[in-house]
Amino acid sequence: MGSVITRELVKRGLRLVAVARSEDQLAELSAGSDLIVPCVADIADNSAIETIKATLDGPVRMAVFAAGLPARGSVDTTDPDALMLGANVKMAGLVRLLHAVRDNFVKGSRFVTFAGTLGIEPKPHEAGPGAINAGVFDLMRQISLLYGPKGVTVHTIAPGPSDTPRLRRILTNVAAERGVDFDKVYAEYVRENSLGRLGTVDEIAWAVMLLPEPQADLMHGGVLHLDAGALRGTT
Repeated sequence: MGSVITRELVKRGLRLVAVARSEDQLAELSAGSDLIVPCVADIADNSAIETIKATLDGPVRMAVFAAGLPARGSVDTTDPDALMLGANVKMAGLVRLLHAVRDNFVKGSRFVTFAGTLGIEPKPHEAGPGAINAGVFDLMRQISLLYGPKGVTVHTIAPGPSDTPRLRRILTNVAAERGVDFDKVYAEYVRENSLGRLGTVDEIAWAVMLLPEPQADLMHGGVLHLDAGALRGTT
């Protein structure tokens, strides 16, 4: 997700700082581009705040947080320590990024994160993603109330399951645990939305590209749902 978003922003001639734990992945991502500044940092550790700060030499027009979650399974099977790890990455990591970039915000800057739809409509077999993403939605609303008066807009993007290598790895594990074929599990995920297919990374990246436009101001504090009709609620 982060790599695709980075490449789309570069296509638009925007300079950006790409943050990841892997120096090799960052080197591959930034190869051949003067617009990508690689920053090796672990967002699960407070040291990331100063590391990211040190790479910033001007206004931050948009900060995008796109961390995944390691915790899977129901409350009966999820390792409590894995829940703690997931919250540290996706909730505390979100706050770390904010602390790293807030001094470089200007009027019209955007603060963006991804939060899965399980945080809105929980499922019994996804305790970690459900609980942690619910916390992310709450944190982003808090941030919007703090930073909206400063002229900084805050946006939450909520994709449903998207056809990515990461999802396919997860579904492979689910299929193995249940003793069924991968295609059966994949079809179950597809049936959860009314469009009849999963979204793609390119479609999600397209939504992110809307946010630098000035008209996106009015999306401040809201949630952009990209779930292909998976949500059943009316709010």
